[in-house]
Amino acid sequence: MLWIPINRALDIPLNKQVYQQIREKILNGTLQGGERLASTRKLCSELNVSRNVILEAYEQLVAEGFLVSYRGSGTFVADGACLAQPSKETFQKKIEDKTAASKIDFRSGIPALDLFPRKTWAKLSHTIWNDTNPTIFGYDQPEGRYELREVLANYLLRTRGVDCHPDQIVITSGATQALTVIARLFLSANDEAIMEDPITNDIQTIFKSSGASIYAIPVDQCGMRTTLLPQDRQPKFVFITPSHQFPLGGTLPIQRRIQLINYARHKKCYLVEDDYDSEFRYEGPPVSSLQGLDPHRVLYIGSFSKILSPALRIGYLVLPLDLVEKCRQLKWFSDLHTPSIDQLILARFIKEGYLERHIAKMKKYYKNNRDFLIQCLHTTFSNKIKILGYSTGLHLVVEMQNIHFSSALLEKIEQFGVKVYPVEDHSISKGKHNDQIILGFGHLKKDEIQEGITRLFRAIFHK
Repeated sequence: MLWIPINRALDIPLNKQVYQQIREKILNGTLQGGERLASTRKLCSELNVSRNVILEAYEQLVAEGFLVSYRGSGTFVADGACLAQPSKETFQKKIEDKTAASKIDFRSGIPALDLFPRKTWAKLSHTIWNDTNPTIFGYDQPEGRYELREVLANYLLRTRGVDCHPDQIVITSGATQALTVIARLFLSANDEAIMEDPITNDIQTIFKSSGASIYAIPVDQCGMRTTLLPQDRQPKFVFITPSHQFPLGGTLPIQRRIQLINYARHKKCYLVEDDYDSEFRYEGPPVSSLQGLDPHRVLYIGSFSKILSPALRIGYLVLPLDLVEKCRQLKWFSDLHTPSIDQLILARFIKEGYLERHIAKMKKYYKNNRDFLIQCLHTTFSNKIKILGYSTGLHLVVEMQNIHFSSALLEKIEQFGVKVYPVEDHSISKGKHNDQIILGFGHLKKDEIQEGITRLFRAIFHK
């Protein structure tokens, strides 16, 4: 007898329950190839269901190749339908391991998601959905909606000193897609790009995936050490984060910016400026973009992931005119276009002044979080630490005397319910930043920050 428990209280139809259980028994080998199943009449009698329930389940299994049916002979399990399954106990343990401890995660780059301006966004969304032309529901242009590119060009000029026409902007699905487009635009096997060291590991991976090699230039407290730019190389571009170097937080002074521009002009290559976290500057006046110094040599990348929400997946590229058409083609090949309605909502959000008001509000909030984190660090660790890169953005770096953040120590820290991120993970030349960790603070509440630093101290110095 084929034992198939039927639960009439479930929302799952009876034929689906029969289908799923027979399918599972075939996949795990309980029912083996060539084994004959009970007839539909016999099985419906045993399970006390209508014959149609069994017929529909059998038909589905035959259609998918799990069963074969021969007129006059019966229904049999097909050969080759058994598939070894991972242990459910092991899988369940993985789930339990992930949810067992309440971890305080100091991941960088996450905004305060609970402070997203939902009501304003919903109001603008309602207006756009109801009033916009029906053509918005069709395919759109790869470079993005003109409404957004126009308002963005004005916003960037006013707030970041970016000099561009709306036609020089290509809207992307976040900064990651902008970086991927740049890699496809410039790099192939045997090419070379110059990058800061350390720099986000994800960006290294994107550029290396093209087959190109990376020439690393170390950074100091002011960003890339431009005096080390190689004269015997011919890079396709130099990648920099001049307003807020990730992860160490330096801001590139004008002298180094000029060195970069002169280098790019001499080498006839481009500069790729990732304007990382520039909106949230807490010490001193805002720093203008590198792009404003030479719009013909600089590609400028920005996104709204940290200003508003990563879920929006809206970023942008500002390009020299001679690169725009090629970039549009690459964007089209990638995903046709970024969602049009979200672009229109964002355009209205910027145009009506909501974005700048939101940034002003969040700047105060993040500064408050940053100050509290610094206070907790000094109170807990006293003179054992040095704090770097705290003037801008949603993270800072802590350098700890005589502490090596090895994989063993990081695992121990996690066992204490804290997740921190070593700078060394983002290093190109390894071994120079083993005593430094990145602590993000934008998404955490004060009680989480305080508890997280307490746990971190216990994990490091617990014997």
